[in-house]
Amino acid sequence: MCTRQNARHCGFTLAELLLLIVVLSVGLAGILFVINTTTMRSADPMVRKQAMAIAESMLEEVLLMPYAPPSTGNWSGAPTQANRTQFDDMLDYNGFHTTGIYRIEDGSPIAGLEKYNLDVAVVPAALNGVSGLAVTVSVTGPIDTNYALTGYKFN
Repeated sequence: MCTRQNARHCGFTLAELLLLIVVLSVGLAGILFVINTTTMRSADPMVRKQAMAIAESMLEEVLLMPYAPPSTGNWSGAPTQANRTQFDDMLDYNGFHTTGIYRIEDGSPIAGLEKYNLDVAVVPAALNGVSGLAVTVSVTGPIDTNYALTGYKFN
């Protein structure tokens, strides 16, 4: 409690107030820097999850197609989004590439996925002497996102 007798000892001096302001400013600047860095990086997991979902979806689409050994593939021409609905076996997807992600039903682009690219490779493979086809789906996206999945199917 401040009384007249000890009035000189009440409150803060100007130097103490300035020091307090400097210390609080530095602390607040550090906290804001951490929050800003965390907020900027918070989109990274979403981008990785979208790339993973795109790759899983395409891998499932290819693996659900009928198996066709390399000698019986009946598709001629380059696999594109325009003729994707005509693919009738796994080998039709070999070399398939898109810039952006599209619906299979009508070929319309999916909003928000324009910055993702998709590549599919279907090649003969053997595991433990059993021949089959290996499907590799690679997705590239924003913020240096690269994601690849490989699946196998045997006749």
